[in-house]
Amino acid sequence: MIDIEDPAQLKAYLGPVTARVLRGGVSNKTVLIERENGEAWVLKQALPQLRVAVEWFCSPDRINREAKGLEVAGRYVTAPRLVFHDPANHLLAMEAVPPPHENWKTMLLRGELQEAYVIEFARMLRALHSAPFDPAFEDTSYFEALRLEPYYLYTAEQCPEAAEFLHDLVASTRATHRALVHGDYSPKNVLIHNDQLVLLDFEVMHWGDPAFDVGFALAHLISKAHYLRDRRFAEAASLFYSQFSSYPRAIHHALGCLLARVAGRSTLEYLTPGHRARQRQVVVRLMRNPPAAIEEVACSLL
Repeated sequence: MIDIEDPAQLKAYLGPVTARVLRGGVSNKTVLIERENGEAWVLKQALPQLRVAVEWFCSPDRINREAKGLEVAGRYVTAPRLVFHDPANHLLAMEAVPPPHENWKTMLLRGELQEAYVIEFARMLRALHSAPFDPAFEDTSYFEALRLEPYYLYTAEQCPEAAEFLHDLVASTRATHRALVHGDYSPKNVLIHNDQLVLLDFEVMHWGDPAFDVGFALAHLISKAHYLRDRRFAEAASLFYSQFSSYPRAIHHALGCLLARVAGRSTLEYLTPGHRARQRQVVVRLMRNPPAAIEEVACSLL
């Protein structure tokens, strides 16, 4: 199988190209290439073992889900165009977002928070959730391997005091089949280009519980409020959540993800050990009697 991070193998596979390995992701090899005709593509190749500190495996066949997700998502939100899909090598190519662009997570960690982007982030998610049922997304095995097990079940083992809450959350999530779910809806998967949000990463897209997406996104905004001690991020979480009033269990997912990002298989790299200890303590306390307002969750960490 080709290794897309090897320049010689990449040249043999695609012909003359210039290539630059993109770092930061844990589940795929990602390479930006430029062809002689000026076209720029991003190649993604799914890894069977994720690049994290603990053992974490998932079938690289999930690249097929990513390809289908790109195709479908492009009907509802701004997303890169799929160029080609090579299942045998567990890879795909998509059009690169042209420069200048910047990752939204990077901007947020600098304290650059714009209300218009938060509103658009919510609008895009509502658009995805409005998609009709597609049997291509009925299988949830990648969601199990990349979200429910590493985020909730593994965290329950690490935090026995939260196990009952997390197991109940897993059971309710598995029982809910209501909408098209992105499964990785976070600022790191958004590029800002010409003031427009471009959505990435569809490898865990499935038909399931849309409240998971809302809680997952809220956990990222609230973790940044905690890290930066910036009330504006708590207000952004409240603004985002206000667009999903029909998703009451989203706060439960926010709590689950907040704990998972400090005690699960995939921890937030920007939080210090002190942040992680405090986030764990506060979230476990809130799990005993989950609040009805997301503001209470966010403000508890400021």
